[in-house]
Amino acid sequence: MERFILVLNHVLAAEPVAVQRLKPHAGRCIRLQLSGWPSLLPPLPELVFMVTPAGLIEWSAAGAAREPDLRVTIDASNPARLVARGITGQRPPVDVAGDAGLATDVSWLIDNLRWDAAEDLSRLIGPAAAHELARIGRLLADGLREAVGAFGTLAARARGDARPEPPVR
Repeated sequence: MERFILVLNHVLAAEPVAVQRLKPHAGRCIRLQLSGWPSLLPPLPELVFMVTPAGLIEWSAAGAAREPDLRVTIDASNPARLVARGITGQRPPVDVAGDAGLATDVSWLIDNLRWDAAEDLSRLIGPAAAHELARIGRLLADGLREAVGAFGTLAARARGDARPEPPVR
């Protein structure tokens, strides 16, 4: 979880607008809930985060003793589909409840914040190699998206659904 927070804060810090949107919410608590998490998978740690005065995110490992200012619920009943959406840059279906101002800014972050992996890679391996790795990554993401869509269609047919789930785009 600590590494995830480091990556998230790296992405936030790379976008000054994102940091500026979070700064006014310093000290506020955000609880991320994954509904429908499959019982066959290991349970996730409690996902409670605090906004820092610098406009970044801090994980509250022990959870927040108080009621969160914002509760973000994501349907995680199909983790593979959730990961496929994330890889392709799609917003997962979320339910947001709580402070309206914080909800607006978190929603903006979900819609607009993207990790520029090619830029980070170019600092390590040079721009040409980073460009090629990014291109390969996009091809893999496209293939994964198509595979998840095909799997969803097959699963719908196996269940006897008349209409399969729409493909992840």
